[in-house]
Amino acid sequence: MHESLEVTRREALVAGVAVLGMGTMLAQAADDLEKTPWIDAHSHIWPADGEKYPLAPGVTKQQLDPPRFDDSDLLSIALPEGVGRVVLIQHSLFHLFDNTYLTDAVKKHPQRFRVVGMVDDRKPAPGAEMKRLLKLGVTGFRITPFIHKDMQEQWLDNAGMNEMWKTAAETRQAMCPLINPDHLPGVDAMCQKYPETPVVIDHFARIGVDGQMRDADLANLCKLARHKHTNVKISAYYALGRKTPPYLDLLPMIKKLLECFGPQRLMWASDSPYQIQGGNNYGASIALIRDRADFLSAEDKQWLLRKTAERVYFFV
Repeated sequence: MHESLEVTRREALVAGVAVLGMGTMLAQAADDLEKTPWIDAHSHIWPADGEKYPLAPGVTKQQLDPPRFDDSDLLSIALPEGVGRVVLIQHSLFHLFDNTYLTDAVKKHPQRFRVVGMVDDRKPAPGAEMKRLLKLGVTGFRITPFIHKDMQEQWLDNAGMNEMWKTAAETRQAMCPLINPDHLPGVDAMCQKYPETPVVIDHFARIGVDGQMRDADLANLCKLARHKHTNVKISAYYALGRKTPPYLDLLPMIKKLLECFGPQRLMWASDSPYQIQGGNNYGASIALIRDRADFLSAEDKQWLLRKTAERVYFFV
């Protein structure tokens, strides 16, 4: 009887220590995020290990540029800039529809990462796959006309894509179009058809990727602001306009989008590792919003650098 009681006491002590330890870990994680409050709403990562995470058919290790950019590489440049959380974007060029590497990163860092994954809308039941992936931290999906070369004109006009938009209205997973400006009318039509579906337009809809900042393109992007669940990533500065720091030429477009969408529907993102190549760097990207956009209030910056991405992607 006494021995049994002593065993019970020891078990309770061990359990108490375990709970205390878990509480300490959670408190430490929360403290870390408080010190690094910003969210990068768009970055890619990929491993050098092509055996555990096979590359898409036809892709070789020599095509990886850089050869490796994993979660530790990303955090090593993000944390010093105050960025403690990141939305990881499935890179179809390297892993196509296999989201495993990114969902494994969420398992490793469940507080720091969420995923914008990909599903094949041409396969049966894409909605069921979306719901399965939600449990793994996939809170958005990249959709793009560039993935299926044989159907770029009809990329939004098929049963699977419609099922995805309908499902997203139920699950809150955002549809994230990677598009050029000429695709904006098609996305506009889908927003009208599915008004409750969250949408996030990547990289200003790539306005200025050819060096030309056309007023008509910006007007079409601003037209989407009438859909209450549509958001825009102000990102990929290395690829737009003059394509060089400090990116001041992009500020008029950001200011216009702020007027149209409000700060609650804009989010900053880096698009690393592409943002850290050539003469570009991570610090210059976040500095455009954090330090150089003098028309932004302190509260505006909270939305652009944290709150919008938190609302859209970190709801689970």
